[in-house]
Amino acid sequence: MIVGAAIISAGRVLACARSAPPEVAGMWEFPGGKVEPGETEQAALARECAEELAVRVEIGARVGRDVRMAHGRSVLRVYAARLLGADRPQPLEHAELRWLTAEELDTVVWLPADAPIVTALRPLLAAGAV
Repeated sequence: MIVGAAIISAGRVLACARSAPPEVAGMWEFPGGKVEPGETEQAALARECAEELAVRVEIGARVGRDVRMAHGRSVLRVYAARLLGADRPQPLEHAELRWLTAEELDTVVWLPADAPIVTALRPLLAAGAV
């Protein structure tokens, strides 16, 4: 299982540009990663956000559906999240970070697995529901 965080602040969601591997470098994703054995999805997501962005997050409701990854061995599950305290994301493992409004979601090229999540997130962001 792969988990991702749609980190939302002030009506915008955090998008992260991949720096590697070369075939996806420059494409955009939600931060996250693999759930390790014995770890809950929420714990994995909190750990990944700390490792990738140096932030603490509160994990909320699921966003969108399960998305089968291109290689077919894993499933991506994305959760809404919010930053805790005064934490501000740092691009520790990404080439660039951007905060995007619902209207700006199409200004970046998303990884194929993240695209269905973007579609599900757009009306939620526009309505201020997350």
